Amino acid sequence: MEHSTATQPEATARATKRSLIGSLMEAAGTTLGRSSSFKEDTYFTSKLKPSELKALEDLKKMLSSSSSAAAMWGISLLGGDERADVVLLKFLRARDFNASQAHSMLLRCLEWRSDFGADVVVEEELGFKELEGLVAYMHGWDRAGHPVCYNAYGVFKDQGMFDRVFGDGEKMQRFLRWRVQVMERGVRLLQLKPGGINSIIQVTDLKGMPKRELRMASNQILSLFQDNYPEMVARKVFINVPWYFSMLYAMISPFLTERTKSKFVIAGEGNVAETLYKFIRPEFVPVQYGGLSRPGDLENGLPKPSSEFTIKGGEKVNLEIDGIEAGATITWDIVVGGWDVDYAAEYVPSEEGSYTIAVEKTRRIPPATEEPVHNAFTSRESGKMVLSVDNSCSRRRKVAAYRYFVRKPTVV
Repeated sequence: MEHSTATQPEATARATKRSLIGSLMEAAGTTLGRSSSFKEDTYFTSKLKPSELKALEDLKKMLSSSSSAAAMWGISLLGGDERADVVLLKFLRARDFNASQAHSMLLRCLEWRSDFGADVVVEEELGFKELEGLVAYMHGWDRAGHPVCYNAYGVFKDQGMFDRVFGDGEKMQRFLRWRVQVMERGVRLLQLKPGGINSIIQVTDLKGMPKRELRMASNQILSLFQDNYPEMVARKVFINVPWYFSMLYAMISPFLTERTKSKFVIAGEGNVAETLYKFIRPEFVPVQYGGLSRPGDLENGLPKPSSEFTIKGGEKVNLEIDGIEAGATITWDIVVGGWDVDYAAEYVPSEEGSYTIAVEKTRRIPPATEEPVHNAFTSRESGKMVLSVDNSCSRRRKVAAYRYFVRKPTVV
């Protein structure tokens, strides 16, 4: 079996406030000449260049003369706490270690947080229960431990839903407040310490997104996050990307540095699961994106790890789960990214002469399926379960994952 390999996420480039394409172009302009071997910042001051260390000390001096009680996310920025260095370095990196510009940005952010009430927004009830877990939500972690934020705006194709959320200026402002609430929840999951997990992964689903109608809201969200959450996103993954977007990206890609391109991951509709598996284990990927994680699964602690495998085009894979005792109950989940395969499950007793039991007869699972297969079987004889995935009718390689639980027979 082939296993997906983890890719270390890297810090995101600064984005412009106009559009994604604009952000790519700005990133190209501001990162030319930098090393292509860029890695996510560790925030250890011992790793800083002399000029960067001086910029940090200069920023502290400027801040102490302009604000005696500056704090952010519960961290005093002037108390000598190493976590304060992490926050200050985020603002410095956002301004290429220009201490004066970073100071101005930081003061504006402190003022905005005070006026907006950013420290208390997490506790507010903003009336968007129908959007939670659907439009913007934190869900699980990537392979390196970064919290993952999913964004999907296709639901707003429905005019009624759009009007309920964005129907007037007051509704728009309440939505923006809710979106900041989601971001603040993500920041609370960060360690904000040198060598720790100091940024999130952002996955944006572009399927069905009514971009024209949402332009104003998306621009305001992007502006708020750029100004007030610098260097908080380690990687931006765009999934279900329409063909014309891919063409635009392909046109400008040659003009981007390797460092810049490493921040953005672009995936079309056909390879969402394969793309996400590179960064996120299947048990943390939501079921609608080819993973094993259903809503509410993570509320009861960490999920059971899954086993990953790939199925080549024209190949059939049999997964054997051996050593099942008589009277034991086996429960399993299996998912294939993009499905469009034949699937079956059978139980093969160990005793010679016993008959194989067709637990699930062969059936075609269509590509639009959004749920993993979930089933259970109680054995009468010792033996093994065989799960079959047949990709013979396709030339395309597919990623897949499965996990199982075996409950031993009860001793009377």
